[in-house]
Amino acid sequence: MNASRNSLEYFLLVLKGIAMGAANKVPGVSGGIVAFVAGFYEEFIYSLQRINKTAFKLFFNGRFRVFLGYINGQFLAAIVFGMLISFFTVSKLLDFLLIHYELNVWSTFFGMILGSIYSISNRFEKWNLQSISYLILGAMIGLAISFLDPAMENNALWFVFLCGIISVSGMTLPGLSGSFILIILGNYVLLLIDSVNALYDTFENILSNDFSFLDDPVRMRMLLVLTVFTVGSVVGMVTFSHVMSRLLNNYKFQTIAVIKGFIIGSLGVVWPWKNTIYKTDATGSYILNSSNNKIIETYKRYTPDFNEETIIAIGFICLGISVLVLLEWYGRKNGETQKK
Repeated sequence: MNASRNSLEYFLLVLKGIAMGAANKVPGVSGGIVAFVAGFYEEFIYSLQRINKTAFKLFFNGRFRVFLGYINGQFLAAIVFGMLISFFTVSKLLDFLLIHYELNVWSTFFGMILGSIYSISNRFEKWNLQSISYLILGAMIGLAISFLDPAMENNALWFVFLCGIISVSGMTLPGLSGSFILIILGNYVLLLIDSVNALYDTFENILSNDFSFLDDPVRMRMLLVLTVFTVGSVVGMVTFSHVMSRLLNNYKFQTIAVIKGFIIGSLGVVWPWKNTIYKTDATGSYILNSSNNKIIETYKRYTPDFNEETIIAIGFICLGISVLVLLEWYGRKNGETQKK
């Protein structure tokens, strides 16, 4: 862990946290990919796994400086701060872009994932039959998940807590999209749109000295759901980080091979050319989610025609690849500089 960073390096960590937060919001894209490609994935995992009994003893005994040093607190604070900024800013921008420029956004993410595969390949030196088998296994699991049909929405607090634990997998396991997992579980809209909008509206009300939301049972329920989801996410992040830390310590090459397989498998989720399909019954009527009366939808992928729109989309794929290649170059150059 790097304890001697300067102000510029911490600013860059905040930007990387913003990128992680934005990536986690998009179904099919994993915030862990950002950490992996940007070169701080292992430090992120090892820092999280230091949140243990020793850390809690230091904290409750008032030894805050030692506590922060033990958990690599400045690093984690920069990343989390960036993610919080993304939560209220970049994610809103992504929502707008996905509505108005959906094909180009998906094309960019598709290119970024292709670029991340290239980046990870450059860092992986131990290819053999065993590691290739793990890569194929990861890819098959990733593809299988991408073709699952979404479940019904469920706002029961125990299930929301479970969603928090599971969805945070995208932070600790690159290539496994936490937001896409929430779609499969049926709670993407509830937890990443409705509850977030409720929190955003609540902050606006508080700044306007308007506390009428306290008498709104729907708003209060959404805030409770978001709180339970957040607690579940924290529990999941710390738990998964301990598991991933042990795997990286004992089975590093096998783990990285599976991660790369997950990333390859996630290409099926972010394939840019897909149409939204609304589920209907035998009479042709739309099937609604019983908990919120929203139409249940899924995607149907197709092969694009070669036209101007497709050429532009391919350009955005190349842009996404270029961004990741530049990140790889920067990370390699920065690593060489630090060694000197």
